[in-house]
Amino acid sequence: MSAKQVYITKTASFFPNDPISNDEMEEYLGLINEKNSKSKRIVLRNNGIKRRFYAIQKDGTATHTNAQMASLAIRKLFNDKPEGLKSIELLSCGTSSPDQMMPSHAVMVHGWLPETNAIEVVSPSGVCCAGMHALKYAYLSVRSGEVSTAVASASERLSRILRSDTFEDEVQKLMELEENPSISFEKEFLRWMLSDGAGAFLLSDKPNTDGMSLRIDWLEAVSYANQVEPCMYMASDKLEDGTLKSYMDYTPEEVVSQSILSIKQDVKLLSKYIIEFGYDKLKASLDKHGHSVNEISHFLPHMSSEFFKNKIADKLIENGMAIPEEKWFTNLSTVGNVGAGSIYLMVDELFNSGRLKKGEKILLLVPESSRFSYVFAMLTVC
Repeated sequence: MSAKQVYITKTASFFPNDPISNDEMEEYLGLINEKNSKSKRIVLRNNGIKRRFYAIQKDGTATHTNAQMASLAIRKLFNDKPEGLKSIELLSCGTSSPDQMMPSHAVMVHGWLPETNAIEVVSPSGVCCAGMHALKYAYLSVRSGEVSTAVASASERLSRILRSDTFEDEVQKLMELEENPSISFEKEFLRWMLSDGAGAFLLSDKPNTDGMSLRIDWLEAVSYANQVEPCMYMASDKLEDGTLKSYMDYTPEEVVSQSILSIKQDVKLLSKYIIEFGYDKLKASLDKHGHSVNEISHFLPHMSSEFFKNKIADKLIENGMAIPEEKWFTNLSTVGNVGAGSIYLMVDELFNSGRLKKGEKILLLVPESSRFSYVFAMLTVC
């Protein structure tokens, strides 16, 4: 059986509640040690984010689960029509923040879609690349002829663990020890970056007969975990030798008092490697597939922060791959960093913007700093 062409025929997004401005953030996340954050202003100035979405109320009460948000994005692909939902043959859902460790995230999403049939469901794990791994699994399933219709989704809900009450016991313990009662920058840094939401793609072996489609030309992924220690981690802590100590190896008291379940990032490693590794591999991928950057009409780089934009541009120039700024597309400033969901939300906004023309090529680039992984994809508007 010859390989089939694979098309994204519809895209959708779901954001919980109303957008939240920079000035409102601590009304939802709370104050640590009853003090305004010293790092907030610096981080926000660098990351360029103006608003984000939280699936919580101001008192911390959840309004949506992660799986529920993913299901709501998927429903929008079919305008919530049961007959459309029944056409799904495969469901592939990525996230870095599942609502529970077991059952898997994707089966929980499936549970929110009772109108669907009994189908194959897969849950790629990871961080920002999890959404692209979900897409690749769906893409390969359609390309191989295993299924003709698949849905890929990516979503995040991290707001609840960014709240100040997650860190209260740690601050209290530091005060008792007469140490500086403030949370380390590696933990607080991400409080001002992350946003909640979900995106979904409908994949088919046939393009739309009425309207535009995005043909997936190729996807490539690479990990550098063999070369670098963890950079972003959760439910663990990093030891002096760079290895991670699992939450399972802490006492219940330590898990709480040291906020082991919080998400943390080694910003020094982030700055050193995140651009260097990914953009060298991008050049190799384009060369492998016989593409030149001159063919690219739209460049969608997932960035956790606008801080990296100039660094990315400089690296592209260094590699002889300069992409003019007018070809770049990102919505980081308006939706925040939604981790694995960010690339879906960018594609959805561009797909429905009216800007695309048939024949144009779209380059997607998703980096993951957890241990430095990357996924690239080339799409053609058709």
